[in-house]
Amino acid sequence: MDKKKIGILFGGCSPEYEVSLESAYSVITSIQQEKYEVALIGITKDGDWYKYEGDVENIKQNQWREKGKCTKIVISNNKKDRGLIEISQNGTKLLKLDAIFPVLHGQNGEDGTVQGLIELSGIPLIGCGVLSSSLCMDKYTSHKLVESYGIKVAKSIVINDKTTIEERDNRIKTLKYPLFIKPMRAGSSFGITKIDSKKELDSAIQTALKYDTEIIIEENVDGIEVGCAILGKEELIVGEVDEIELSKGFFDYTEKYTLKTSQIHCPARIGIEKQKEIKQVAQKIYKILKCKDFARVDMFLDKEGNVYFNEINTIPGFTAHSRYPNMMKQIGISFEELVQRLIDMEV
Repeated sequence: MDKKKIGILFGGCSPEYEVSLESAYSVITSIQQEKYEVALIGITKDGDWYKYEGDVENIKQNQWREKGKCTKIVISNNKKDRGLIEISQNGTKLLKLDAIFPVLHGQNGEDGTVQGLIELSGIPLIGCGVLSSSLCMDKYTSHKLVESYGIKVAKSIVINDKTTIEERDNRIKTLKYPLFIKPMRAGSSFGITKIDSKKELDSAIQTALKYDTEIIIEENVDGIEVGCAILGKEELIVGEVDEIELSKGFFDYTEKYTLKTSQIHCPARIGIEKQKEIKQVAQKIYKILKCKDFARVDMFLDKEGNVYFNEINTIPGFTAHSRYPNMMKQIGISFEELVQRLIDMEV
């Protein structure tokens, strides 16, 4: 039987380029080589696309562009092709694919842009589609949609780079400190600042504006952050609920990838009934935002036991120590089996 050919996208024109390399390395090295043939598709920080033929270790070390053969490629938008067009000195060549797995994070990878390109090509897409990806990346829009279904979200306002100081100050009076200042569309906590007073506001806004022209300012939810890994389309598999224990501050980029002063508990240190409720809410949010294949739903559990929606990661971290695969591991699905199931959903 011929092997199915799977394209793995890694890198990306995104602040989360390095995170993608780590995730993609884990996925690539976990794929059943006897069952699938893998086409490695690297995207540079400048947005150039290459088919990479070299040692997978170079991807992890961010040396893939320098070491190994790289051939320029584009995705054919001719649906009859269902593949990539390789461009070299010898001309062009079509490389057909049975599916594409974008192991990308953040802007230009998780926000619906790449998903749209893949869907135009007719190549089956592993992961959330265009609408879901773009909805989940927009913090305010996803909050308002989920809230309309009766699920709690933190109170917030939206400003942009054109909002006057007077308008901003008038609107922010409706919120209570501490506040989170966040870029509207960014991942891995890039550009996010937690502030306790107005004197910190200007600096926090300038930090957020480095990543987006729109900013969401939201109230802090006094409680703990919990997460729920979900796998599937109509019939959903829900991983164990995890909990982030913080010693200070919030779960920012440094803490997510070093855990210097924080700890992740899986399963979460909460009662069984509350875990069931969190899983039910997570599945409802997953369906409201039209997710498919996989996503991680992040929520808050306040001190009164109320569940608040925070955000969805449509391509969560995928290293062996990342939260999503660890939540699935707790219910008996290994990393290798998880990758296998994701591919099998689309091929």
